[in-house]
Amino acid sequence: MNRHPDDRGGDAGRVRIPSDVDRPDRILAGLTARQLALLAVPAVALWAAYAASRGFVPLPIFGALAAPIIVAALTLAVGRRDGVGLDRLVAAALRQARQPRRLVPAPDGVTPAPTWAGRDPGPPPAPLHLPARGVADDGVVDLGADGAALMCRASTVSFGLRSPTEQQALVGAFGRYLNSLAAPIQVVVRSQPVDLTGAVAELRRAAGGLPHPALERAATAHAAFLAELAATRDLLARQVLLVLRDPPGGPDAASRLRRRAEDAASALGAAGVTATVLEGAGASACLHAALDPWAPPRPAGVGPADAVTTGAAT
Repeated sequence: MNRHPDDRGGDAGRVRIPSDVDRPDRILAGLTARQLALLAVPAVALWAAYAASRGFVPLPIFGALAAPIIVAALTLAVGRRDGVGLDRLVAAALRQARQPRRLVPAPDGVTPAPTWAGRDPGPPPAPLHLPARGVADDGVVDLGADGAALMCRASTVSFGLRSPTEQQALVGAFGRYLNSLAAPIQVVVRSQPVDLTGAVAELRRAAGGLPHPALERAATAHAAFLAELAATRDLLARQVLLVLRDPPGGPDAASRLRRRAEDAASALGAAGVTATVLEGAGASACLHAALDPWAPPRPAGVGPADAVTTGAAT
């Protein structure tokens, strides 16, 4: 909201800037061009059907037959779920239904099985195409034709426990960072499973070395509580990631992403958020967990599947 220098009060010198500047323009009756196109197609089809059948089909019967089509068209054009139009959701569902169900990592194509192995009655597998081509040692993710990306692990803030003044300061700091953006970012909030096996084993191991029997009993009881909690519930931890994107074609994408990560860490630090860049191993583990959250963690020191293993001669 801007105020004119000569404004001495009132709203005469104020200009309201809408927050939904990316909202599609409303063309007619509060509908966008896309919604009007979705309604125009069934409307023209129904008009043509009525013009062809009005000589032998009464209007009430035609109206009863056309009512489901009209309701479906209105629902598809106007309905929304989670901020996304139903027409886009239906199109995405149709694309997903047409995609193969079995995908395998085969960048050069799937080799057909030999004839002696028999014939699989199900559909053949298709190559798995992932957006990430590789992860460098500095954590930069190669997205191929889509450019590059860098992931940062962000901490959370106990916003509800702050005073109103502190909340306003946090919101202001975060707003200043958003207003300073000149390139796309993505904030990902995901839940990941928690494995308490190591914590339980460490508690039981350290219980015997505590200086007092009461402390030993408390540590053993807490280890038993954690073991029971892990056995009876699915434990999840929240992870917040800040993903910085760099468009394709630009030189020295890694340096630009690093500078943007430093600027993000400095700006978000004023809001109480700590942003840490995920290096190569951390970025690979994060992508691996996103693809298969319930898989066990990958052992350290294991190379990629296509790496050539060599050994020194003895």
